[in-house]
Amino acid sequence: MTEASRLVRTAMRHCERWLDALGERPVAPPVDDDELARAFDDDLPAEPADVHAVVDDLAARADAGLVASPGPRYFGFVTGGAHPAALAADWLTSAWDQVATSYAGAPAAAVIEDVTARWLLELLDLPRTSSVGFTTGATTANLTALAAARRAVLLRVGWDLDDQGLAGAPPVHVVAGEQRHSTIDGVLRLLGIGAADVTVVPVDDQGRVLADAFAAALDARPGPALAIAQCGNVATGAFDPIEDVARAAAKRGAWLHVDGAFGLWARAARGLRHATRGVEAADSWAVDAHKWLNVPYDCGFVVVRDADAHEAVVRKGGSYAMTAPRGRRDGSHWVPEFSRRARAIPVYAVLRALGRSGVDELVTRCCRLARRFARAVAHDPGVEVLNDVVLNQVLLAFPCDGDERRHAARVIRAVHADGTFWAGSTEWNGRLCMRVSVSNWSTTEADVDRSAERLLAIVAEAREHDVS
Repeated sequence: MTEASRLVRTAMRHCERWLDALGERPVAPPVDDDELARAFDDDLPAEPADVHAVVDDLAARADAGLVASPGPRYFGFVTGGAHPAALAADWLTSAWDQVATSYAGAPAAAVIEDVTARWLLELLDLPRTSSVGFTTGATTANLTALAAARRAVLLRVGWDLDDQGLAGAPPVHVVAGEQRHSTIDGVLRLLGIGAADVTVVPVDDQGRVLADAFAAALDARPGPALAIAQCGNVATGAFDPIEDVARAAAKRGAWLHVDGAFGLWARAARGLRHATRGVEAADSWAVDAHKWLNVPYDCGFVVVRDADAHEAVVRKGGSYAMTAPRGRRDGSHWVPEFSRRARAIPVYAVLRALGRSGVDELVTRCCRLARRFARAVAHDPGVEVLNDVVLNQVLLAFPCDGDERRHAARVIRAVHADGTFWAGSTEWNGRLCMRVSVSNWSTTEADVDRSAERLLAIVAEAREHDVS
């Protein structure tokens, strides 16, 4: 046995202990920030150390600061846990250590990426001739798609961004909803599009853009335009009225991009697909795989209808870069990164393991469990369900006779300290709320019931404290 294989076995023992403990480990135990920092605050070693001791020590020092986010009662940030098939494939990906820049550097990775791209287009029923790039997540997917969009809409008005650059270019008008994800604004800044060129459209009480207002905003300014719609509001799970938005974008000649980080997976579930009606008319889409598909972080993908526009904005190479044989794929031609991990391999593995029906069942079950959570707490006068639970998101407020914000903060802190489950906080219409996101393949009815029961007990304790 080589030293490397012996070291992998050392690491595997720690992985096994971690995975075996996920079901009962406190989801996010309170962390002594200073103690955790001191645990790693060493001087840079002057000499080599025993690698087995390094791995053992790393596992021991990190343990107090690890969140059981892959576990069944972690309901934060729409985070999925790594499915066993995806996790095992990810370990293989690390061991193989393929440079997925080009076909020449990693033929197997390139072929797997090509097949996985085709499967994803079929599963999500997006135009089959679209191009697909495997990114670090939906943020980079949004960046790639909107970079292609900016270049394309400028070309339509005679401005060649490749030759002329951005300085002096006609302004690109962007229309997006008030409840767009914050990363959209960051991406637009990276693309040189400022707030003055973004028209923000009002939304309804579920966070969906108002279709008439969206159309009016698109028509209000001439020139190149980008329309951005959302599948899956991060607080409520609601979908923008994509059909109406798509019609308005088509009439205006705008590029329509859909941020579907987690909500686009509803297209893979027969009972939920109706919510995404019209999304196939868009020009580009961004999706996360490390959310509902439950592959390890980090992995997302971008889909662009116009493959030429997609490749033109990110294609790269050099005299030393060997071009793929005809009909084969160079993965770096579809994403910003040149050096890149073969991140399509875990996606391939989980799609093989689940199949079309398994993905349908996973998405459907998570949504059913979200509704179960909402029903379990809605009867309590100390809990208010603020959203229509149309997907996997449950938005909770904690009304009280006194200072609601202070009371809600007490409830959320107590949930985090308790460790039975974890859910994040968010602002919604001026209220401090809790956001419960059910996205994990391993979550069961028992996990939901246990979490809901504990939440009600914590709410009662907080109410008693605030009254006294």
